[in-house]
Amino acid sequence: MSEYLIVLNKDEDTISFVNLATNKVEKTIETDFNPHEVVVTPDGKKTYVTCSLGNKINIINNESFEIEKRLEHPDFNFPHGLGVTPDGQKVYMASTYSEKIFIINTQTDEIEKVFPTYQKLSHMISFSPDGKTVYVPNIGSHNVTVVDVEKEEIVNHFPVGHGPEGAAVHPNGKYLYVANQEDNTLFVINVETLEVEHKRRIGSVPIRIVFSPDGKYALIPNRESGDLSIIETEHELKGKVRPWEVKRIRVGVWPGGTVFNETGAYAYVANNKTNDISVINMTTLKEEGTIEVGVHPDGIAYLKK
Repeated sequence: MSEYLIVLNKDEDTISFVNLATNKVEKTIETDFNPHEVVVTPDGKKTYVTCSLGNKINIINNESFEIEKRLEHPDFNFPHGLGVTPDGQKVYMASTYSEKIFIINTQTDEIEKVFPTYQKLSHMISFSPDGKTVYVPNIGSHNVTVVDVEKEEIVNHFPVGHGPEGAAVHPNGKYLYVANQEDNTLFVINVETLEVEHKRRIGSVPIRIVFSPDGKYALIPNRESGDLSIIETEHELKGKVRPWEVKRIRVGVWPGGTVFNETGAYAYVANNKTNDISVINMTTLKEEGTIEVGVHPDGIAYLKK
């Protein structure tokens, strides 16, 4: 088995496939305009890439690392966040400026359903670990939309901080973490009550949240401050157990897309303005090195095949 990073280079319209055995780019392919976000199917066979300014989704065959299909739709208007159901049957996509959710059948690679959020700037897709719920942060409405996956319909909206963008559910399924980029905060929300149980001040313009496979850490890249907040999700301090920022480390300029490898031993952060990937050793919680990629890397995914 080989391990790869799939890195989207937004400002040169390419994808870099990095072989993690060498930490070198093994192949680069051209995409449609402005590749932004990326998701890999659970079986590792296909990759979906939103090309936001090209208003297309590129579908990649992971055996050949070539684009095998392009999806278009009249209501694509800055297609962005992506998520895939745990069974790999459906891909959800949030189109930011049309403020709609698209559901794609991964067997046919056709769009099966489209529905509006009626919120402003619906930007990302985050699945609960059991695959039953999708959370959509709406940057302009300062809230999160809740989608019932079985019904394929919206069941709720609830307020968070200002400018929510990064969102992810802890692997235990109990808490939704939301990064609010306009007030530089992390909200930790109970998914049953939708109450904010913890608030944390983090770096400047936090835009993503990624959990380690074991749920011990949440990593939050802070775009404007050029650093990475490392949150220990169950940190014990003075007899209390709570999420706590245990370290904040410098990475490259404008960090964005962040991903763990399968074991959680390493994390990788795409640095948009330094054109590289920070390699984070999760034992030492230090940047161990960098990997040179293309111009303005942002969306990133891990693949084992």
